[in-house]
Amino acid sequence: MTHFKLLIDGALTDGARTMDVINPATGEAFETCPVADEAQLDAAVAAAVAAFPAWSALPIGERAARIAALADALQARADAFARLLTAEQGKPGNQAKMEVIGAVFTLRAFAAMRLEPHVIRDDDKARIIEVRRPLGVVGAILPWNFPVILLMNKLAPALLAGNTLVAKPAPTTPLTTLLFGTLCAEILPPGVVNIICDENDLGGALSAHPGIAKVSFTGSTATGKKVMQAAAATLKRITLELGGNDAAIILDDADPIETARKIFQGAMANAGQVCIAIKRAYVPEAIYDVFCEELARLATAAVVDDGAKQGAQIGPVQNAAQYERLKTLLDESAREGKVIAGGAALDRPGFFIAPTIVRDVTDDARIVREEQFGPVLPVLSYTDLDDAVARANASEFGLGGSVWGTDLDRATDIALRLQSGTAWVNQHMALSPTVPFRGAKQSGVGGELGLEGLHEYTQAMIVNVARG
Repeated sequence: MTHFKLLIDGALTDGARTMDVINPATGEAFETCPVADEAQLDAAVAAAVAAFPAWSALPIGERAARIAALADALQARADAFARLLTAEQGKPGNQAKMEVIGAVFTLRAFAAMRLEPHVIRDDDKARIIEVRRPLGVVGAILPWNFPVILLMNKLAPALLAGNTLVAKPAPTTPLTTLLFGTLCAEILPPGVVNIICDENDLGGALSAHPGIAKVSFTGSTATGKKVMQAAAATLKRITLELGGNDAAIILDDADPIETARKIFQGAMANAGQVCIAIKRAYVPEAIYDVFCEELARLATAAVVDDGAKQGAQIGPVQNAAQYERLKTLLDESAREGKVIAGGAALDRPGFFIAPTIVRDVTDDARIVREEQFGPVLPVLSYTDLDDAVARANASEFGLGGSVWGTDLDRATDIALRLQSGTAWVNQHMALSPTVPFRGAKQSGVGGELGLEGLHEYTQAMIVNVARG
């Protein structure tokens, strides 16, 4: 076992206690993790507050150089990070490596951005400019599905803008964040990044802490509402990237076999534990049977195994609580529709769910209404395209969605009718650190990535100079 430590004020330190970290492929502990108490949380915030004046005073180019150095250090240890990510999160090794490399790209993309003054007016009467100022200390609360790259989505813009950071990883996937803390300790001034771990007991204190100027949270909509409530007392700035129930609408000119294969990948990546995974597919009645048959074939043929093993395509569900929730959901689905592949947990150690396809299910079934967050896909048929769009939009969520068809103009027109922060055509989950990502409805507040995501970590300020 490695001795993992918290990062507080530049020092790698033990927690007040420890907890076990479970490998979801075995269901057994493979490491221990330090756990902070509230006094250590206060110390981490105090360190970030103390570090803020000097860090924010650095020229942005110098801050960018430190972020680029973090990218170089992460890339140099990419294999070690990927192995640890697979062990604590469960995803297959190739997917873990892709996440780590994606995190490197995200750091570099933000390191290349700049916050230039925006000239609103410049004439003989006045010069009016808008500048962007850092907020202070950012509290970053991370989920367990993509703990490495989602940390960078918050850390990189926060630091570039001149803020300091207190990060709290999910209790079930803390280790890659702590390992990244060792890089921060080497590259950044003390207090600029602090990392504390908990057992789901410090999120409220972090969100409500008077020393925190902004909270950036990624996770469920239910928890996001709690973060928003905790932040309200001091009117903290917030970014909430929350749950999704992404619909894929397949048009009648789509190739059913080719499209089914892409839909399967968009639904089953990371064992379906992706906020923007395809959670519902609406398929024209004319190609419905062929489409479902191909999905069932793919699900049956998929290699479900420990992500550390060669050839694994789908790993376990990340934690016991989500595993139990999915088992209950699958029991209901067998009554609400026709299960044509999977439909149950695998009889083996760990938190493995068989890739599941459910057809002939109605829109009011829980498997359709709620975010499954597992390797489960309900497939619904339609005869009227307008009705399919209305059904796809009949959700409290609005994170992403996609439309699939040969006629790109027609598909784009349908995509524009989706009530989501992002709508893709003939692809899904296509993200870039330079393209903004937002949620509509109860899928989020604010946004991440791109220059707009960088602006989320700043206070806009108008400077209005009279002339003459």
